Formats: sequence, structure tokens, C-alpha cells
Amino acid sequence: MKFVQTNKAPSAIGPYSQAVVANGMVFTSGQIALTPEGVMLENDVVIQSKQVLKNLRAVLEEAGASMHSVIKTTIFLADMNDFVAVNEIYAEAFAEHKPARSTVAVKTLPKNALVEIDAIALVK
Repeated sequence: MKFVQTNKAPSAIGPYSQAVVANGMVFTSGQIALTPEGVMLENDVVIQSKQVLKNLRAVLEEAGASMHSVIKTTIFLADMNDFVAVNEIYAEAFAEHKPARSTVAVKTLPKNALVEIDAIALVK
């Protein structure tokens, strides 16, 4: 088992790793719209979604994976009315690659984020 840490994504804000690699797979922790320096982006779901996916990409790459090796994602939304906007940004990030996915509405997210995404991917 390998614990993943990159300075190209925000550090964990609790007692957990950005990701863990085990048995040829990487399991990422949920990413929110913090910059690598730990600054929360403005309260706009499009801006936050882009940062979340940028963070996710950085963690995956540090683990030896990529957006195109993702098997499954989970999207957590503070407001299901943001589904269409997040879906558009998500589709751009994954292009033709279409991993399995769940989308869940939640009451609140860490730091009052609007969106959080985690992933499971194959390591190259």
C-alpha cells in the first residue's frame, strides 16, 4: 500500500491521505475547490467544479494514474440544482472516457463547498 501526497493539490484537511494505491488501483479522497495553497474558491459551482477536477487530476497523476484510467467516480453536490452545470464541466474533463458514476445530494460539504468528487482508477 502506498499513500499519495502531491503539492499540486490541497493537503488533506483531516487525518487521511489524498489517495491510497493498493493492488494496482488508486482510491482518491474527495476533492473540493481548495487551491493547492488551501484557499477555498468563490461560491460558484462552475469555478469550483473546474478546481475540483484539476485537484483530482493532480492526485491521480501523482499516483501513476490519469483521468482516462478512472473506473468510478462519486460526485457529491450541496444542491442537486447544480447537476447540469457540474455535468458539463465533468464531461469536458473526461471527454470520451465515461467511467461509472454516482451523484448524490448532501446537506453540507467540508468548508461549505458546492461540489466534491472522488475517484477509483487503475494505476499504469
